Amino acid sequence: MLALWWRSHFKKEGGIPLAIVVEVGDSLEKAIKTLKKKIQLDGLQRELKHRRFYEKPSVKRRRKMQDAERRRRKAKRRRRH
Repeated sequence: MLALWWRSHFKKEGGIPLAIVVEVGDSLEKAIKTLKKKIQLDGLQRELKHRRFYEKPSVKRRRKMQDAERRRRKAKRRRRH
């Protein structure tokens, strides 16, 4: 059995380690696909994209406000239906 681990270092809450357990008969492609999905759901991929280059504090603040507004609109759409 092979286990692939990836820790969420960028989460301020500490994060939970992402673990994908690959059994002997399972394919590696399936494990990679599962790992990519977990990374995407965890938000790690988006965080790495934002941390690729330095972001000025004013730009970071504006982006966070826009993200919060996007989440509010999405929640409002869900409540409507």
